[in-house]
Amino acid sequence: MVPPRALLVSLFVLLGPGRLCAQAGLEVTVYQRGTQAPIPGVEVLVLNPQTNFRSLEVTNDQGKAHFAALSTAGTYDVGVAEGQAFYAVTARGLTLRSNFDRSVTLTLIPRAQAKEAVTVTAETSIAQVNATSAEVSSTLAADELALLPVEGRDITRSLYRLPNVTPATGFYPEAPNVSINGANSLYSNYMIDGLDNNENFLGGQKFALPLGFTQEITVLTSNYGAEFGRTGNGIFNITSRSGGNALTGEVFYLMRPGPALDAHSPFPQHDLSGNPVKDGFQRNQGGFGLGGPLVRDRTFFYLDAEYTRDVKDNLLRSPELGVDQTVTGHNGFLYLSGKLDHRLSQDWTASLRVNEGRVTIESPGGGLDGGVTFPSAGSSQDRDSTLVAARAFHVGRELVFESALQYSRFRWNYGRAPDRPQTVVLGAQGQTIAVLGNPGFVFDDVENTLQIQEKVTRHAGRHTLRLGTDLLGAQFALTGGGNVHGNYLVQLTQAQQDALRARGLGAGLRPEDIPADAQVLDYSVELRPTDFGRRQNLVALYAEDLFAVTSRLNLTLGLRYDYDSLSKGGGKAGDTDNLAPRLGVNYQLSDGSTLRGGYGVFYDKIVYSIVSDALQQNSTAPGFRGQLQGLIALGLLPPDTDLDRITFDGNLSADYENVPYLGGPTPAQAQAQRGLVVSNERRILNPLGYPNPRAQQFALGYQRQMGERHLFYVDLIHARGEGLPRLRDLNAPAPYPIDPANVVVRTEAQANATRPVGVAPGGARSIIVTETAGKSRYYAASVNLVKARGRDPFAYRLSYTLSSLKNDTEDINFRAQDANDFALEYGPSINDRRHVVSAILWAYPVGGVGLSLAGLLQSGQPINRIPDARLYGTTDLNGDGRSFADAYDGNSDRWPGAPRNGDRLPWAYTFDLGVQGTIKVGQRRLELRADVFNLFNHINLSGFSNNATQSNQIQVGPPGAMIVEKNSAPPRQFQFGLRYAF
Repeated sequence: MVPPRALLVSLFVLLGPGRLCAQAGLEVTVYQRGTQAPIPGVEVLVLNPQTNFRSLEVTNDQGKAHFAALSTAGTYDVGVAEGQAFYAVTARGLTLRSNFDRSVTLTLIPRAQAKEAVTVTAETSIAQVNATSAEVSSTLAADELALLPVEGRDITRSLYRLPNVTPATGFYPEAPNVSINGANSLYSNYMIDGLDNNENFLGGQKFALPLGFTQEITVLTSNYGAEFGRTGNGIFNITSRSGGNALTGEVFYLMRPGPALDAHSPFPQHDLSGNPVKDGFQRNQGGFGLGGPLVRDRTFFYLDAEYTRDVKDNLLRSPELGVDQTVTGHNGFLYLSGKLDHRLSQDWTASLRVNEGRVTIESPGGGLDGGVTFPSAGSSQDRDSTLVAARAFHVGRELVFESALQYSRFRWNYGRAPDRPQTVVLGAQGQTIAVLGNPGFVFDDVENTLQIQEKVTRHAGRHTLRLGTDLLGAQFALTGGGNVHGNYLVQLTQAQQDALRARGLGAGLRPEDIPADAQVLDYSVELRPTDFGRRQNLVALYAEDLFAVTSRLNLTLGLRYDYDSLSKGGGKAGDTDNLAPRLGVNYQLSDGSTLRGGYGVFYDKIVYSIVSDALQQNSTAPGFRGQLQGLIALGLLPPDTDLDRITFDGNLSADYENVPYLGGPTPAQAQAQRGLVVSNERRILNPLGYPNPRAQQFALGYQRQMGERHLFYVDLIHARGEGLPRLRDLNAPAPYPIDPANVVVRTEAQANATRPVGVAPGGARSIIVTETAGKSRYYAASVNLVKARGRDPFAYRLSYTLSSLKNDTEDINFRAQDANDFALEYGPSINDRRHVVSAILWAYPVGGVGLSLAGLLQSGQPINRIPDARLYGTTDLNGDGRSFADAYDGNSDRWPGAPRNGDRLPWAYTFDLGVQGTIKVGQRRLELRADVFNLFNHINLSGFSNNATQSNQIQVGPPGAMIVEKNSAPPRQFQFGLRYAF
């Protein structure tokens, strides 16, 4: 997508000659104590001591003063000087977040109401009523994050402390670990300073912003403004850290000793990437941050570098080869960040932010409890990210212009390994005794993305008008499929096995060490050793008016338009009617309480993997095209379907028997097999396209500020999702309802005989298409009480959420249990909870000592009950060829008569403790810290970040049957840190 020239010109003009760069605003309302009448004509002064910023505005006829395009660096003091009619009032210590206008109320005391002069000073904090918009959101500030017990400084592990956010059960190990409103964690959007930070192939973060570069985290749960979109769920917006006039920084070291101190658990745990680890796991982290002025009052910088190294042990055990030893692997997480803010003049500002991430997750071989994958077949997973964002602002007399340009790159190489064949070795008795050489597959995805944002804001009397555009273009390239060097399955004789054992090669065994005359039972080779991909262009236009009807009543009227080029699919046109109205009402009942509500329509982008899977698993073989013609004739595909649009020459492996060991055909030599291979499943692009999923969100809330430090608020939320993605088998077998009182298993052959079209050479049994036709219904009530510290020795945050989420599709790979009958799938979401209680206490008992206790109580997540293969001979009762073997979607037949996700796990209870001692030397601090996670070592079978297929949410047997404990939340674990701050 090439942006219009005018947009680029405007951006470069701003960056060339172009207050400190940010995207935050401040609305100050001045009332008179007693009458609560707004006071016009009052001079309001805003100061930022850290950046030496100063601005003066006069309140309008509604008593409001607006400050636009403020820096998110440092803190602000807002005040009204003493005059002839009123005494002075000051609010100190305000922090701002990107892409948000914060509201502050100042109440002036008339001189007639006091006998002596007074100056009212308020220590502002998180306990502030939102008197501007109807947005439902929550925030964790830097000082709160600093004392929270957070594993590995990974800020995503603090997010579930916020209302309507919970730890997530995902569908692969690296899936995002938190869920908003119970939805699939892939459907949340991640932003840094209001710019895209999404890995757009599947979902989640591109760059995992570390704690040291984070100033504030906000979750937008519902009813956010028209500026935000591309999700029907919620948004995590992180405000990055900036420097100021004072030189500040930190140097830290963090250690998790592992089994030496941790409580024992028979179940595997997970590293920061979500991959399982067990004995011998240790973590060491170190890094620094440094910020300050390059030119005092004008140019500021902040740098942050953090590195994490994990050590993990696996057990390599192959008795037949005399191998029983530990193999050690490592993970490395390197995050580099830098930010430069420059004030070109009083009206022009600009900034540059750079983030670079290098993540390597090693699979060294072996297994948690023993395995036969030798180190030669080990691999490393790479997740590399780059973000470069430039921003510019101009604050004029009437207009505020904001412009941003961001380039980002993300590479996800899931199985980096040597270029050589894989050999799976069967022993003389037929059992697998070794896996050598290569993991056997390729998945290497590269995404290059360019994003441009333009926004103009105008304050005109009672109206704050905002117009904007957000253009994002992403180019994807995937190298995937089988091993182009070939995968061999070989059988050894007893003599060959004994001879190999006698050589004593141990963990160093490689494919070349297998006898050249070993019998090859099967050989497969990838036929398409190349990368391929598509481009995704996302266009968003929006207009919004914040209309101050009175000094107490604000209306937010917005309209957003979204277009996603991937919505075209295999059709002729994309989804072009995505108009999303937004309405918000905020009524200030008093200077300390508001009533707010709103309605909005929100569209999801199309997850690129939907299209990628339809390309990778597609085929142009004549037999497959013949099947598609048969589906058209039967009315299962539209009559005007263009086969050239919906098919693609995707990945495919050819299989051979009895080839010479390490002498099998190359991909070029095996091309003749492409038209003959029969697949269990192939996919096509949808000829009807992929209309973007849509959500309607309703919200109603009440806030009350009780004194300077207490904030109480209640939010009621309802979201109705439509057009959610799911899979439909166009060649599905006929329906086969199971009688719970008389279970009769249908064989695969019997099921295949009922498929609409037969299988020809080059064809497939199942022909899969993604449709956006699912639905979800979410209801929630959240009650919150926040107490800021102020001058007190403690602070706290209490939250209770009662919620329900039901849907008929869980994920982009979700399928109906039987014959596309999605009506039978409607039930609780895998991440549904009824009750969640989150409580955080921050305490400062004596000087230099701080502690935090964070508790999370959750009712149990749903259980999906599946058949017992020992009883029925299989878990595939209807014979459609699918059982619970797919680690990415978790679909299977259910126990006869059991509803989907109809059972529940027990409640989960987790308490984490952080203790920090500080030694001050002048302006410098030495902090010693200890964190204890799961303080009471409670065994939790639910409520923790997990992979669906490893969790306790899949259970064999009827509803109410005994729960087999397959996994649990981490036991009690310790983390220690040392930090030098100045």
